Order: sequence, then structure tokens, then C-alpha cells
Amino acid sequence: MHLDLNTEKYDSPQALSDRIDLFLATNEKLYGHEPYEKSFGARFEGVIRRAFEKTGLRVVILVDEYDKPMLQAIGNDELQQGYRDTLKAFYGALKSSDRYIRFAFLTGVTKFGKVSVFSDLNNLMDLSFDHRYSEVCGITEKELHHYFDASVTKLAEVNGMSQEECYARLKRDFDGYHFSMESPGMYNPFSVLNTFSKERFSDYWFETGTPSFLVYQLKKTGYPLDAMTTEELSTDTLNSIDIMDTNPLPLLYQSGYLTLKDYDKEFDSYTLGFPNQEVERGFIKYLLPFYTPKASDKSSYSISQFVKDIRQGDAEGFMQRLEDFFATGDYQVMGNLEIYFQNTLYVFFRLLGFYVEVERRTSRGRIDVVMQTPDYVYVLELKINQTAEAALQQIEDKGYARPFASDPRRLFKIGVNFSTDTKLIDDWKVVG
Repeated sequence: MHLDLNTEKYDSPQALSDRIDLFLATNEKLYGHEPYEKSFGARFEGVIRRAFEKTGLRVVILVDEYDKPMLQAIGNDELQQGYRDTLKAFYGALKSSDRYIRFAFLTGVTKFGKVSVFSDLNNLMDLSFDHRYSEVCGITEKELHHYFDASVTKLAEVNGMSQEECYARLKRDFDGYHFSMESPGMYNPFSVLNTFSKERFSDYWFETGTPSFLVYQLKKTGYPLDAMTTEELSTDTLNSIDIMDTNPLPLLYQSGYLTLKDYDKEFDSYTLGFPNQEVERGFIKYLLPFYTPKASDKSSYSISQFVKDIRQGDAEGFMQRLEDFFATGDYQVMGNLEIYFQNTLYVFFRLLGFYVEVERRTSRGRIDVVMQTPDYVYVLELKINQTAEAALQQIEDKGYARPFASDPRRLFKIGVNFSTDTKLIDDWKVVG
């Protein structure tokens, strides 16, 4: 029996009811139905029992995207609770029918813990963090070389690369998923196979969907984006998304946009990060319009124009464009303005980093940025409600430019101040 919950738009209670009813009616046509079986749970239980009685074989049950209805209801607590109640009663048949079931496999993006749809079931084994199954989803490095070496050779030839360069590009773009700290990095099979089929590199997995519900939670919580890859989370926190109204990281992790990067055994805590460049680049590009002024889609404010300024050593032009980037936009800032400014610049400089070398060092209240090209080095200090002079002074006091003292490239020191009163960059200076 196969229930696929991915093929529906769950915008009303009836949508889920119709989907479950179709699944049950299809199986009742095969195995029969008793008139006293009224509820979804009772009907499911009856279908499982009769399938066993008619075939003499215990039943295999596959459920795809068990949590899709609840994910689509994020932001609508009443609808989400209704979905939870419906699915909890429906899945309850898995426990009462245990003797008729040979195997059940349920997949989903997230783990709804509190008031869980599975809280009454004690016969399910969670494989999410189990290292024994960490290689079930994806392609390992060994498998890539063993089964796809000919495909890599062809891909390299078409794209004018050596085989070694092609393997390195595949690793950079598609490797890096970890389902436990003991597991090797896993390649995204969807992206790898599409790359071989179309013989070109692209963000195939990210193009299959838009993480609008994730952006909704990030903006709702006012989460500082730079903390996505620095905050430490306990195992219990990662295993539940019921804290998503205060911390969206478990949701980002469980949905595949972040993965395990480091583990502190003493404190049983994990640090997350983007698994690979495909996910990071796609996610940051998707965030850009949500964290930047609406008018910033004009060509003069495109990332390519900023990159050209940096590569040409036009620090003044870069800063004037950045000032205009904020000044000409039509936006409504909700919540903490400092977090808004930091998040906007996080997205902006992270995106620049795909085209020029950008190193960011962050802490509460400021963002330091170092940008490097073959000919230029830019050291930026960004302040909030202070002055550009204060920012430049910190560059001197902290010795941010000292590592480049003997570097033959031209060095620019840039101080920037953002005003929460005007919601603009109101002061900046370039030295160099």
C-alpha cells in the first residue's frame, strides 16, 4: 500500500480528508469494506486486516511526505492542529494492526514532536540519526567513483575539464550531507544524475521547489542569519521543530538546507552548515528579495554590477551603489532594525562570495567583511548608529588590515554606518 501525500495543495481541512479518502477507497475496492468502518483510522485498520486475510501475506505500507499537510499549514495554527489530529488518528491503525504488517516505511521532511502524530505509536523506529542507515539516502564518494566514472569522464569532456576537476566540482556542488556525525558525506542523487543526463552543472535540486515556509519562519522570528552556521544545538532541539517560533534552525536542518558540520561530544551539541554550494547558493539567492528593498531588482543594483566594481578597484562606486541600494528601496522593516541590517548584509555579502573571495567575521552589533580579488583587498567595518570614522578607527585599533601589510595588492579600508532612524546607510568613508 502506498500513500503519497506530496500530490496535493493542503489549504483546507477537506484537502487532507479527500486525499486520505481516495487512498482508502482505492484499497477498499481491492480488499473490501465494512459499513461499520466510519473513521479514517477504522477504515485503514480494516483494509490492512483484509489485505492480509485475502493474500495470506503481511502488508507492506509506504508513506511519502507524511508531514506535507502540516508544513503547508505553517502560520495557520488552527489548520495545522486539525491536520495533526486527523493524521494521528489515521496512523494509529499502524499500532493496532501491527500483527498484519510486515514492513512500514514513512518519509518526511520534519519531525513534529509535541502533540506528535506518532505519539501513540511505540512500534516505529526513527532512522534519522541512526548511523547504521546514514548511507541509505544519497551517493557516497566510493559509489560515485565505482559506478559513475564513465559518466564523469563524459561530463568532463563536454565541459572542457579534466576528470579530476570534474570530480572536484561535483564534490563542491553536490556533496556534504551528513545524517549522523559518523556518516561519510553524501552526494545529492537528484542533482548528480541530472548533471550527468544534461551534461551541465546547475542547481537542479534547489530548482525543484521554493522554501517559502522556511523564509516565513526566519522573518517571523527575526533570526540573525549569520547564526545559522555558528549556533550550537542539542540533539533534542534538532529532533523537533516545535520550537520553530523561536528558533527556525531545526526546520532548516530537517528540510535539508543545513546539515551536520561539527559535534561536541561533551555537551552533546551540534553545529550546522550548508551541505554544499548548490544549496548555499540557491538558498541565499532565494533569500535576497525577502531581505532587500523591493526596488533593488533594478539592473544598476544587480549583484553583477557590485562584482564589477570590486574587480575593477572602484571602491567609491561600490559604496555609492550600496548606499543607493538601501535609499531607493520601498520596504517595510518589521522588528529589530539592527537585525534587519545585519541580515540584509549577510545575504548580500554571502552572495558576493560566489564571485569574489569574501570572508565575514560576525558578532553581535557589527559585521566585518574582507573581500579579495587578484588585484585588490577591501576591509570593511560596519556600524549601527555610530559613524564611518568610528568604523575606520576600529579597523586600525583591531588591526584588521595588518595581515595585508606586505601584500602587493591595493588595499581599501572602508567604514560604514547604518542609521536605524532613517533605515539608510547615512555615512561611509574609503581610505586607500
